Amino acid sequence: MKNRKFWSITKFAKFANVSRHQLMHYDEIGLLSPISRGEANKYRYYHSRQLSQVNLIRTFKKLGMTLEEIKSIEASRTPKFIDELLIRQAKEVDAQIDEWVNAKKLLYTLQKAIHSGLNIDEDEITIQHMPAEAIILGDLNDYSKGRDDYDALSDFYYSMSKKYPVVDINYAAWGRFSENRIKRGDWVFPDRYYFYNPEGNDKKPSAFYAIGYKRGGYGQSDELYKRIIAYIDEQGFEICGDAYEEYPHNEVCITDENSYLMRVMITVRKKTKKKD
Repeated sequence: MKNRKFWSITKFAKFANVSRHQLMHYDEIGLLSPISRGEANKYRYYHSRQLSQVNLIRTFKKLGMTLEEIKSIEASRTPKFIDELLIRQAKEVDAQIDEWVNAKKLLYTLQKAIHSGLNIDEDEITIQHMPAEAIILGDLNDYSKGRDDYDALSDFYYSMSKKYPVVDINYAAWGRFSENRIKRGDWVFPDRYYFYNPEGNDKKPSAFYAIGYKRGGYGQSDELYKRIIAYIDEQGFEICGDAYEEYPHNEVCITDENSYLMRVMITVRKKTKKKD
Protein backbone atom coordinates (compact mmCIF):
# COMPACT_ATOMS: atom_id res chain seq x y z
CA MET A 1 0.00 0.00 0.00
CA LYS A 2 3.02 2.30 0.07
CA ASN A 3 2.85 2.66 -3.74
CA ARG A 4 1.71 6.24 -4.32
CA LYS A 5 -0.60 5.04 -7.12
CA PHE A 6 -2.85 3.40 -4.52
CA TRP A 7 -5.30 5.64 -2.72
CA SER A 8 -7.77 5.26 0.10
CA ILE A 9 -11.43 5.65 -0.83
CA THR A 10 -11.44 9.21 0.58
CA LYS A 11 -8.45 10.30 -1.49
CA PHE A 12 -9.63 8.51 -4.61
CA ALA A 13 -13.07 10.09 -4.29
CA LYS A 14 -11.42 13.51 -4.13
CA PHE A 15 -9.35 12.95 -7.26
CA ALA A 16 -12.26 11.31 -9.12
CA ASN A 17 -14.63 14.11 -8.13
CA VAL A 18 -17.24 11.69 -6.78
CA SER A 19 -18.49 11.03 -3.28
CA ARG A 20 -17.42 8.17 -1.05
CA HIS A 21 -21.05 7.09 -1.00
CA GLN A 22 -21.07 6.82 -4.82
CA LEU A 23 -17.90 4.71 -4.83
CA MET A 24 -19.34 2.40 -2.17
CA HIS A 25 -22.52 2.04 -4.25
CA TYR A 26 -20.51 1.27 -7.40
CA ASP A 27 -18.69 -1.43 -5.42
CA GLU A 28 -21.94 -2.91 -4.08
CA ILE A 29 -23.46 -3.30 -7.57
CA GLY A 30 -20.23 -4.60 -9.11
CA LEU A 31 -19.68 -1.62 -11.38
CA LEU A 32 -16.38 -0.39 -9.93
CA SER A 33 -14.65 -2.28 -7.14
CA PRO A 34 -11.46 -1.33 -5.28
CA ILE A 35 -8.18 -2.96 -6.29
CA SER A 36 -7.81 -4.39 -2.81
CA ARG A 37 -8.95 -4.18 0.78
CA GLY A 38 -6.86 -3.88 3.90
CA GLU A 39 -6.34 -7.26 5.54
CA ALA A 40 -7.10 -5.98 9.00
CA ASN A 41 -9.28 -2.92 8.56
CA LYS A 42 -11.01 -3.93 5.28
CA TYR A 43 -10.53 -0.39 3.96
CA ARG A 44 -11.06 0.03 0.24
CA TYR A 45 -8.00 0.96 -1.84
CA TYR A 46 -8.07 2.17 -5.44
CA HIS A 47 -5.43 2.47 -8.14
CA SER A 48 -4.87 5.66 -10.12
CA ARG A 49 -5.68 3.93 -13.39
CA GLN A 50 -9.24 3.44 -12.13
CA LEU A 51 -9.79 7.17 -12.66
CA SER A 52 -10.46 6.34 -16.32
CA GLN A 53 -13.22 3.96 -15.25
CA VAL A 54 -14.86 6.71 -13.22
CA ASN A 55 -14.58 9.01 -16.21
CA LEU A 56 -16.28 6.35 -18.35
CA ILE A 57 -19.14 6.03 -15.86
CA ARG A 58 -19.50 9.81 -15.64
CA THR A 59 -19.56 10.14 -19.45
CA PHE A 60 -22.23 7.50 -19.92
CA LYS A 61 -24.33 8.91 -17.06
CA LYS A 62 -24.13 12.30 -18.76
CA LEU A 63 -25.54 10.63 -21.87
CA GLY A 64 -28.56 9.53 -19.88
CA MET A 65 -27.64 5.91 -19.21
CA THR A 66 -28.46 4.15 -15.96
CA LEU A 67 -25.80 2.46 -13.85
CA GLU A 68 -27.25 -0.93 -14.77
CA GLU A 69 -26.94 -0.07 -18.47
CA ILE A 70 -23.35 1.08 -17.97
CA LYS A 71 -22.52 -2.12 -16.11
CA SER A 72 -23.99 -4.24 -18.90
CA ILE A 73 -21.79 -2.69 -21.60
CA GLU A 74 -18.60 -2.04 -19.65
CA ALA A 75 -16.98 -5.35 -20.55
CA SER A 76 -18.04 -5.31 -24.21
CA ARG A 77 -16.69 -1.96 -25.34
CA THR A 78 -15.35 -1.63 -28.86
CA PRO A 79 -15.16 1.49 -31.03
CA LYS A 80 -17.94 0.15 -33.29
CA PHE A 81 -20.17 -0.81 -30.37
CA ILE A 82 -19.76 2.55 -28.63
CA ASP A 83 -20.31 4.42 -31.89
CA GLU A 84 -23.63 2.63 -32.40
CA LEU A 85 -24.51 3.29 -28.77
CA LEU A 86 -23.77 7.00 -29.16
CA ILE A 87 -25.95 7.18 -32.27
CA ARG A 88 -28.87 5.70 -30.33
CA GLN A 89 -28.27 8.02 -27.40
CA ALA A 90 -28.04 11.04 -29.70
CA LYS A 91 -31.48 10.19 -31.11
CA GLU A 92 -32.89 9.97 -27.60
CA VAL A 93 -31.33 13.31 -26.67
CA ASP A 94 -32.79 14.90 -29.82
CA ALA A 95 -36.23 13.57 -28.89
CA GLN A 96 -35.87 14.98 -25.37
CA ILE A 97 -34.78 18.34 -26.78
CA ASP A 98 -37.89 18.41 -29.00
CA GLU A 99 -40.06 17.64 -25.97
CA TRP A 100 -38.51 20.47 -23.95
CA VAL A 101 -38.74 22.92 -26.85
CA ASN A 102 -42.42 22.07 -27.29
CA ALA A 103 -42.96 22.33 -23.54
CA LYS A 104 -41.43 25.81 -23.58
CA LYS A 105 -43.76 26.87 -26.40
CA LEU A 106 -46.73 25.55 -24.41
CA LEU A 107 -45.61 27.45 -21.32
CA TYR A 108 -45.25 30.65 -23.35
CA THR A 109 -48.71 30.22 -24.88
CA LEU A 110 -50.34 29.57 -21.49
CA GLN A 111 -48.59 32.58 -19.97
CA LYS A 112 -49.62 34.77 -22.88
CA ALA A 113 -53.26 33.74 -22.44
CA ILE A 114 -53.20 34.44 -18.70
CA HIS A 115 -51.49 37.82 -19.16
CA SER A 116 -54.05 38.84 -21.79
CA GLY A 117 -56.81 38.52 -19.19
CA LEU A 118 -55.13 40.54 -16.45
CA ASN A 119 -55.98 44.16 -15.68
CA ILE A 120 -58.91 44.28 -18.08
CA ASP A 121 -62.30 45.87 -17.48
CA GLU A 122 -64.69 42.92 -17.67
CA ASP A 123 -67.68 45.19 -18.26
CA GLU A 124 -66.10 47.20 -21.06
CA ILE A 125 -66.43 46.45 -24.76
CA THR A 126 -63.76 47.88 -27.03
CA ILE A 127 -62.88 47.90 -30.70
CA GLN A 128 -59.20 47.24 -31.25
CA HIS A 129 -56.93 46.45 -34.15
CA MET A 130 -55.22 43.14 -33.44
CA PRO A 131 -52.17 41.73 -35.23
CA ALA A 132 -52.29 38.40 -37.02
CA GLU A 133 -51.51 35.38 -34.85
CA ALA A 134 -50.45 31.88 -35.79
CA ILE A 135 -53.03 29.21 -35.04
CA ILE A 136 -53.69 25.59 -35.90
CA LEU A 137 -57.23 25.38 -37.24
CA GLY A 138 -59.31 22.23 -37.24
CA ASP A 139 -61.68 20.95 -39.91
CA LEU A 140 -65.33 21.89 -40.03
CA ASN A 141 -67.09 20.35 -37.04
CA ASP A 142 -69.62 17.58 -37.63
CA TYR A 143 -72.85 18.01 -35.66
CA SER A 144 -74.91 15.49 -37.60
CA LYS A 145 -76.87 12.65 -35.99
CA GLY A 146 -77.16 14.32 -32.61
CA ARG A 147 -73.46 15.02 -32.17
CA ASP A 148 -72.58 17.95 -29.88
CA ASP A 149 -69.62 20.23 -29.24
CA TYR A 150 -67.88 17.66 -27.01
CA ASP A 151 -68.00 15.11 -29.84
CA ALA A 152 -66.58 17.73 -32.20
CA LEU A 153 -63.88 18.69 -29.69
CA SER A 154 -62.86 15.07 -29.30
CA ASP A 155 -62.60 14.78 -33.09
CA PHE A 156 -60.48 17.94 -33.16
CA TYR A 157 -57.93 16.67 -30.65
CA TYR A 158 -57.76 13.28 -32.34
CA SER A 159 -57.22 14.93 -35.72
CA MET A 160 -54.51 17.21 -34.30
CA SER A 161 -52.64 14.27 -32.77
CA LYS A 162 -52.54 12.61 -36.20
CA LYS A 163 -51.72 15.68 -38.29
CA TYR A 164 -49.20 17.19 -35.88
CA PRO A 165 -47.61 14.35 -33.87
CA VAL A 166 -44.76 16.59 -32.68
CA VAL A 167 -47.12 19.29 -31.39
CA ASP A 168 -48.27 19.15 -27.79
CA ILE A 169 -52.07 18.85 -27.95
CA ASN A 170 -52.41 20.16 -24.40
CA TYR A 171 -52.93 23.59 -25.91
CA ALA A 172 -56.35 24.96 -25.00
CA ALA A 173 -58.84 24.72 -27.86
CA TRP A 174 -61.07 27.68 -28.67
CA GLY A 175 -64.04 28.11 -31.01
CA ARG A 176 -64.35 30.01 -34.29
CA PHE A 177 -67.77 31.04 -35.61
CA SER A 178 -68.49 32.18 -39.16
CA GLU A 179 -69.77 35.65 -39.96
CA ASN A 180 -73.16 34.26 -41.06
CA ARG A 181 -73.54 32.29 -37.84
CA ILE A 182 -72.95 35.38 -35.72
CA LYS A 183 -75.28 37.55 -37.78
CA ARG A 184 -78.16 35.11 -37.33
CA GLY A 185 -77.51 34.66 -33.60
CA ASP A 186 -76.29 31.06 -33.78
CA TRP A 187 -73.28 30.87 -31.48
CA VAL A 188 -73.84 27.69 -29.49
CA PHE A 189 -71.55 25.21 -31.27
CA PRO A 190 -68.46 26.60 -33.08
CA ASP A 191 -67.80 25.88 -36.76
CA ARG A 192 -64.20 24.98 -36.06
CA TYR A 193 -61.84 24.64 -33.15
CA TYR A 194 -58.35 26.07 -33.07
CA PHE A 195 -55.46 26.66 -30.75
CA TYR A 196 -52.66 29.18 -30.73
CA ASN A 197 -49.34 27.71 -31.71
CA PRO A 198 -46.23 29.47 -33.05
CA GLU A 199 -45.81 26.63 -35.54
CA GLY A 200 -49.35 26.97 -36.89
CA ASN A 201 -49.84 27.32 -40.63
CA ASP A 202 -53.17 29.13 -40.23
CA LYS A 203 -53.78 32.69 -39.06
CA LYS A 204 -56.23 34.57 -36.95
CA PRO A 205 -56.14 37.57 -39.30
CA SER A 206 -54.95 41.07 -38.59
CA ALA A 207 -58.17 43.10 -38.32
CA PHE A 208 -60.37 45.26 -36.15
CA TYR A 209 -62.23 43.26 -33.51
CA ALA A 210 -65.04 44.14 -31.14
CA ILE A 211 -63.85 42.56 -27.90
CA GLY A 212 -65.83 41.81 -24.75
CA TYR A 213 -65.37 39.74 -21.59
CA LYS A 214 -67.62 37.81 -19.25
CA ARG A 215 -67.29 35.46 -16.30
CA GLY A 216 -68.88 32.06 -16.71
CA GLY A 217 -68.42 28.46 -17.73
CA TYR A 218 -67.80 27.06 -21.18
CA GLY A 219 -70.61 27.95 -23.57
CA GLN A 220 -72.29 30.50 -21.30
CA SER A 221 -71.74 33.21 -23.88
CA ASP A 222 -75.20 34.21 -25.10
CA GLU A 223 -75.48 37.45 -23.14
CA LEU A 224 -71.96 38.54 -24.10
CA TYR A 225 -72.56 38.09 -27.84
CA LYS A 226 -75.73 40.15 -27.63
CA ARG A 227 -73.96 42.96 -25.81
CA ILE A 228 -71.09 43.05 -28.28
CA ILE A 229 -73.37 43.02 -31.32
CA ALA A 230 -75.40 45.91 -29.90
CA TYR A 231 -72.18 47.83 -29.22
CA ILE A 232 -70.93 47.23 -32.77
CA ASP A 233 -74.05 48.82 -34.21
CA GLU A 234 -74.00 51.73 -31.74
CA GLN A 235 -70.43 52.58 -32.69
CA GLY A 236 -71.15 52.66 -36.41
CA PHE A 237 -69.39 49.38 -37.20
CA GLU A 238 -70.59 46.18 -38.84
CA ILE A 239 -69.61 42.53 -38.65
CA CYS A 240 -67.36 41.56 -41.56
CA GLY A 241 -65.73 38.29 -40.59
CA ASP A 242 -65.40 35.45 -38.12
CA ALA A 243 -65.79 35.54 -34.36
CA TYR A 244 -63.36 33.93 -31.93
CA GLU A 245 -64.42 32.66 -28.51
CA GLU A 246 -61.64 32.08 -25.99
CA TYR A 247 -61.16 31.48 -22.26
CA PRO A 248 -57.83 33.06 -21.27
CA HIS A 249 -58.48 32.16 -17.61
CA ASN A 250 -59.80 28.62 -17.53
CA GLU A 251 -59.17 25.48 -15.47
CA VAL A 252 -55.43 26.09 -15.68
CA CYS A 253 -55.68 29.00 -13.25
CA ILE A 254 -59.32 29.11 -12.00
CA THR A 255 -60.81 26.53 -9.63
CA ASP A 256 -64.49 27.44 -10.10
CA GLU A 257 -65.66 26.32 -13.54
CA ASN A 258 -68.40 28.96 -13.48
CA SER A 259 -65.89 31.78 -12.97
CA TYR A 260 -63.72 31.30 -16.04
CA LEU A 261 -62.87 34.47 -17.95
CA MET A 262 -64.43 34.36 -21.42
CA ARG A 263 -63.34 36.59 -24.29
CA VAL A 264 -65.26 37.03 -27.53
CA MET A 265 -63.70 38.80 -30.50
CA ILE A 266 -65.83 39.63 -33.55
CA THR A 267 -64.26 40.91 -36.77
CA VAL A 268 -65.65 44.34 -37.66
CA ARG A 269 -65.23 47.33 -39.97
CA LYS A 270 -66.67 50.83 -40.18
CA LYS A 271 -70.05 50.92 -41.87
CA THR A 272 -69.89 52.23 -45.38
CA LYS A 273 -72.18 55.13 -46.18
CA LYS A 274 -74.85 54.25 -48.69
CA LYS A 275 -74.83 56.34 -51.84
CA ASP A 276 -77.98 58.31 -52.68
